[in-house]
Amino acid sequence: MFPPLTRREWLNRSGMGMAALALHPLMAGQASAETAGVNPLLPKQPHFAPKAKRVIHIFANGGPSHVDTFDPKPSLEKYAGQPLPGETPKTERKTGSVFPSPFKFKKYGESGIEISELFENVGRHADDLCVIRSMHANVPNHEPSLLLMNTGEARQVRPSMGSWLTYGLGTENQNLPAFIAMCPGGYPIQESQNWQAGFLPGIYQGTYIDTQHQSIDKLIEFIENRRVTTDDQRRQLDLIQALNRQHQQARDEDPQLESRIQSFELAYRMQSEAAEAFDVTRESQATLDAYGPGVQARQLLIARRLLERGVRFIQVWHGAGQPWDNHDDIEVNHKRLAGQCDAAIAALITDLKERGLFEDTLIIWGGEFGRTPTVELPKEGSNAGKINGRDHNHWGFSMWLAGGGVRGGHVHGATDEFGFKAVENRVHVHDLHATLLHLLGFDHEKLTYRYAGRDFRLTDVHGRLVNELLA
Repeated sequence: MFPPLTRREWLNRSGMGMAALALHPLMAGQASAETAGVNPLLPKQPHFAPKAKRVIHIFANGGPSHVDTFDPKPSLEKYAGQPLPGETPKTERKTGSVFPSPFKFKKYGESGIEISELFENVGRHADDLCVIRSMHANVPNHEPSLLLMNTGEARQVRPSMGSWLTYGLGTENQNLPAFIAMCPGGYPIQESQNWQAGFLPGIYQGTYIDTQHQSIDKLIEFIENRRVTTDDQRRQLDLIQALNRQHQQARDEDPQLESRIQSFELAYRMQSEAAEAFDVTRESQATLDAYGPGVQARQLLIARRLLERGVRFIQVWHGAGQPWDNHDDIEVNHKRLAGQCDAAIAALITDLKERGLFEDTLIIWGGEFGRTPTVELPKEGSNAGKINGRDHNHWGFSMWLAGGGVRGGHVHGATDEFGFKAVENRVHVHDLHATLLHLLGFDHEKLTYRYAGRDFRLTDVHGRLVNELLA
């Protein structure tokens, strides 16, 4: 008795198999290394010499207020409590009068960049920062803005920035994931779509780590097999992989099967290195004190340990459970959130410098959008009936970069007098992505993947290189 045929096998053995024969050469280019049994995470060369080799993206989830952090606006004090002069850009909810920042700004470093007291420790590295005060996105809603910032597309399923980077560069450590997303307490809005591989082979998807846990067996499930020795596991895996290869060869080197095969291999290899990489107790007391207490500080310290071990892209989420989305009590909440990360970010920069990693590590800080310079009016469901918070604002917001190839001590662009809208040297999210890829050695128009008959890229059909951000 013959085994049942799959749909593809039936088509290939029927007269319609001629169509499959015609299609095969068209798909051959997509097979490449990812589908030919070669480890797709082996190091690869970019288009040109990169300034940065690795990335840490500190994602301030929820939309921190730029006018309270990195974009001082004295006019807010001058017009406090008054209607905003001129036409007000459309926001998600109704806002009221001008709301001045409760925080003081001062100049830091030789560059004299003005930074809020919320980030006084980060401010001590002002001469390393490239502050973009003219960011803008598409809409004032979290879901599409999160996806736009992380994948370059607000609605459709697309590969994340970390997936594109690992697809283009591979990794320097075959015993750890190339792309790690650390988010304590569960998934953020849009969940794993923020670090998805999309239509890229699954091996490029980010590995999620719930950093609310500290023990390695909770950080990474099933990291250790207490019932089977390492040698026995290797023999078991060799048998499984041989069967998988046989199964794959009969199915035109299916890329999904290749991703599964590579995932098995990575899971086996991680046992030897992951436990050590995530164990911050191996750090000196001076280092632990510099980063400070709390989950966010521990995440950033783990990130440094992963970077120095060759992990290519690390996304550190801050505010997943209690986000920067402060529709009310912005003074209290922004102070709390900044207090969780200010010293640790400064310690990270110092740490990378001392280890010779800063110059070729690209650091990104920011959220999906900013917040309004006007106060949000009370509305059921959006705030607690208070008039001391700000609504979402995609028209203008701030982010900063530091490290590999970035122009330190520089402020790029500006919002209007009140910080509502980017008006000078505007930088769209697509432009940011194009510039980040350039720093990593890629022409954003040429880092592509053919899917559904079209060459896709992180910047889609948009994006321009912002040369002023480059050192």
